[in-house]
Amino acid sequence: MGGIFGVVSDKNCNLDLFFGVDYHSHLGTRRGGMAVYENGTFNRAIHNIENSPFRTKFEKDVDELVGNIGIGCISDNEPQPLLVSCHLGSYAITTVGLVTNLDELVKKTFEKGSTHFLEMSGSRINQTELVASLINQKNSILEGLQFVQHIIQGSMSILVMTPEGIYAARDKLGRTPIQIGKKDNSYCLATESFSFINLGYQHCKELGPAEIVFISQKKGIEILQPSGDKMKFCTFMWIYYGYPTSTYEGINVEEMRYKCGEALAKRDAENENVKPDIIAGVPDSGTAHAIGYANKSGIPFARPFIKYTPTWPRSFMPTNQSQRNLIARMKLIPVHQLIKDKKLLLIDDSIVRGTQLRETTDFLYQSGAKEVHIRPACPPLLFGCKYLNFSRSNSELDLITRRIIKEREGDNVSQEVLEDYANPDSKNYKEMLEEIRKQMHFTTLAFHRLDDMLESIDIDPSKLCTYCWNGKE
Repeated sequence: MGGIFGVVSDKNCNLDLFFGVDYHSHLGTRRGGMAVYENGTFNRAIHNIENSPFRTKFEKDVDELVGNIGIGCISDNEPQPLLVSCHLGSYAITTVGLVTNLDELVKKTFEKGSTHFLEMSGSRINQTELVASLINQKNSILEGLQFVQHIIQGSMSILVMTPEGIYAARDKLGRTPIQIGKKDNSYCLATESFSFINLGYQHCKELGPAEIVFISQKKGIEILQPSGDKMKFCTFMWIYYGYPTSTYEGINVEEMRYKCGEALAKRDAENENVKPDIIAGVPDSGTAHAIGYANKSGIPFARPFIKYTPTWPRSFMPTNQSQRNLIARMKLIPVHQLIKDKKLLLIDDSIVRGTQLRETTDFLYQSGAKEVHIRPACPPLLFGCKYLNFSRSNSELDLITRRIIKEREGDNVSQEVLEDYANPDSKNYKEMLEEIRKQMHFTTLAFHRLDDMLESIDIDPSKLCTYCWNGKE
């Protein structure tokens, strides 16, 4: 996915910028970058962070990145921030999101007279560079940001740093957050609300959908475009991607995950055939959900395997799927005394391909487990996300649900049929779950229901994006 952070201060902001960006490391795996401005000069550093964490790569850059204004990012794809010089002046830009109509916009940009874009590896175009190109087609940065929000399909939240301050534009439907913090004479902007708390900032504002602000030392926070009426915040931020200490739209991630676990336990209470000895979460993505389940059910929470983090601290690495499966297996160290002869109920955030969880289940049986009951903390994933860069999947057939549906229905499956598979009360849904259970060797399988999940968040469901579960815009 990615995360962004920015600072406007009356003094050198490099340490706040460094630690603020570092606190977004859970959101991306490939590149990190920082840019600062001071006395007419932009300075920047970008590093590959695939094999070493952000903090290690940038420690030597901090002393050189001196400035009272700065932006930075953790990115899953393109190198950024970018430095731009154009008729609007000089600025730095960083983004988070996904441009799904990139090819169309590149073509239109060429037709308007742009000569080239710099290609990244794999012949892909840096989408942040495309965003800058779109901004530059207008007569002001504000008009350019409004143009980007209008023309881009997918989502795009943006920070633009000028010599005077930072523009922040939240994506049109608010799928990703932008938070503002304040301390003394300094302001910060962040994807994750927790990222600035230990830096002494107090939360003062969360941008609404499509809202655009400009933050400067002279005028503080200026609202250039008010919040839009419609929001489709990504629900998966609470389920998995968000850090436990983050809060979005007033709802804390950790607390929401406890409620998910509680709802799963309430559903299981109706099934007297499921009587596990312990409740466990797949580290770390299922831990909070499992705590909620254990608290509600009264069944002890335990950790039958522990994640080994000293050499593999980042769960997203590496990018190659077969290597990721291997590393995921290597990181989980069993506690045999908590597994042997035990009935385990295991909670993970979701089931995508199913490979890792099947291997984990087989591993538990090999370690002596009597039963392994699986409770994913969200509904079955039926649709690949087309709004955010959440998945490495090249095809929806990478999803275990879609493979099973193809086996049952053939290649041409209508939206109506898919919606029936998404209905937890339908015959197709129940038969799909049974096939997943058999293929993955679970004792029982029950997903979190969509209605229960939305209740766990407890905000207006119309403000939440649930596309990956039910295919509805």
